[in-house]
Amino acid sequence: MEPRDIDGDLTEILISEEQIHTRLAEMSRQIEADYAGKDLLLVGVLKGAVMVMADLARELHHPISMDWMAVSSYGSGTTSSGVVRILKDLDTDLTGRHVLIVEDIIDSGLTLSWLLANLNSRGPTSVEICALLRKPDAARVEINVKYAGFDIPNQFVVGYGLDYDEKYRNLRSVGVLAPHVYAPTGGAAAS
Repeated sequence: MEPRDIDGDLTEILISEEQIHTRLAEMSRQIEADYAGKDLLLVGVLKGAVMVMADLARELHHPISMDWMAVSSYGSGTTSSGVVRILKDLDTDLTGRHVLIVEDIIDSGLTLSWLLANLNSRGPTSVEICALLRKPDAARVEINVKYAGFDIPNQFVVGYGLDYDEKYRNLRSVGVLAPHVYAPTGGAAAS
């Protein structure tokens, strides 16, 4: 889906499809260098990381394994509740594995902090984070992100896997969602 397909739903495009693919290629070269000769497991966090995970995995030039995990801390709102639930756990044993968590976006960091602790408790050799987007102004906990694509402002963004009410995930770029879409009464929210 292109921005013209949702005319009026976005206030601006923050990151183009071309910029995303260029940055994922750069990140992939660094991942390949860092994990040369190692058995790497990519763990995608559903649903938002689907696009990032697919394009990152295709960009890597050596074999990797992939698994998926779904966790939720949002409930029905647009801000994190801080209470994390596992909706789908991994199928892979992490003992002795090099794990790279692949995320679409890091905002408060609360869910990811919990996920790091959970995965580290499973006996991996290493656990690192790769995130396409990061909102430094929204951070509530310090998260060490080894591979970060773009730092963005604390605005409600959609596209490239990010959604609002399960819509806009298939937008090829990342854009700022117009407030009238998610807060018709004039309230504010952050993704």
